Amino acid sequence: MTLDDLKELAVQVVRKAMGAGASGAECTVSDSTEFSAKVRLGELEQLQQAGSRAMGVRVVAGRKMGSSFTSDLTADGIDRMVRSAVDLATYTSEDPHAGMPDAEEMASSVLDLGLYSDSVAELSGDMKIEKARRAEAAALAFDPRISNSEGGSFDSNLGLRVFANSHGFCGGWRSSSCSVSAVPVAAWDGGMERDYWYSIARDAGQLEDPESVGRRAAQRVLRRLGAVKVETQRVPVIFEQRVARSLLGHIFEAVDGRSIYRESSFLAGKLGEKVAHEGLTVIDDGTIPGMFGSQPFDDEGVPTRRTAVIERGILKSYLLNSYAARKLGMRTTGNASRGVSGNAGIGIGNFYVESGSRSGDEMVRGIRNGFFVTELIGNGVNTVTGDYSRGAAGIWIRDGELAFPVSEVTIAGTLQEMLAVAEIGSDPEVRGSMWSPTVMIGEMTVAGR
Repeated sequence: MTLDDLKELAVQVVRKAMGAGASGAECTVSDSTEFSAKVRLGELEQLQQAGSRAMGVRVVAGRKMGSSFTSDLTADGIDRMVRSAVDLATYTSEDPHAGMPDAEEMASSVLDLGLYSDSVAELSGDMKIEKARRAEAAALAFDPRISNSEGGSFDSNLGLRVFANSHGFCGGWRSSSCSVSAVPVAAWDGGMERDYWYSIARDAGQLEDPESVGRRAAQRVLRRLGAVKVETQRVPVIFEQRVARSLLGHIFEAVDGRSIYRESSFLAGKLGEKVAHEGLTVIDDGTIPGMFGSQPFDDEGVPTRRTAVIERGILKSYLLNSYAARKLGMRTTGNASRGVSGNAGIGIGNFYVESGSRSGDEMVRGIRNGFFVTELIGNGVNTVTGDYSRGAAGIWIRDGELAFPVSEVTIAGTLQEMLAVAEIGSDPEVRGSMWSPTVMIGEMTVAGR
């Protein structure tokens, strides 16, 4: 089915729901094709190609809500779905904050954000498998200490998404993505380590070449060999870009409107206050062309936008869907997110830290004794209190240089302290919908032996 076919179908479902007694209705349709190939030690180990198509409807009956979904897009299947949603709405409790966004909040047009490329559809299965094989081969050939592998992979996705509601809004978009990765395993002096690297893009021509991916994965795993524990101490800690994204994840949890109205966030009630170092600016932007967090409207039909969440250390905004906005007496920020069914949650667009002035290498050169974190383990983070404790591995910094690998340690502090003393690098690594430059925390406890 084409995008126009799905739009027409979504509009028909909304009409059916309104005809069945709903006072408001929304319909979401998703259609996707996925491909995944994994090669291990040169041999094809896993191959999967799958297609899925599903539809969901959410209805409003006064201040009651009901939803249902189906993968049966026949007339009978759609009728059953609509009846089920309307019936469920009669049994749910009234909620004064339930309902759709106001009509004036709907997107007035659907922007083309460059989320689709024919180049992904044009790749043959053999070409995809060969790219996975080349990525793994490059890693294995890099150094004799790399004697094993968890594989090279190539994945791709082609999708259609459509949304329509009883405000008269209907829109949709096409999307594409592809990625190549390698996971080599290295052994030395009785020890064994693994690491990975990957490239992801919406256009197949923008992927890093497989050999580059394999070599980068090899370099990363080799620098982990011979890792030791260090003595427990308080030192500056630098988060490599890849792991610095996890800090963004904790910030998102803390500014998620649901956490705010439940008062389960250390940032609740702090709008307009200084909550971080003045060098920290965090942006959510769903409008950047071609990026993985971009879409022309959110999952309630509200246009996406650029929102400054933290600006020069000041908390400027929470991230909200229409429900959270009504609970808090605010306006939605266009961050509604859901699958094809149920009530909308809250998600991110492109969530990132704006760059600072020094690179990660310059930060390292300025530290006499510290820890450069390349991997985090576990999830000992409490966004209610801000307490932070996670297992970590990386490289010890000695006299301004990366000196030796470290593993089996824990880094600990509080998110409040970490945000207050952060220095932001000038070297963002843009992969996926969340990215960050290198981030330095002035001091944390590194617990070892």
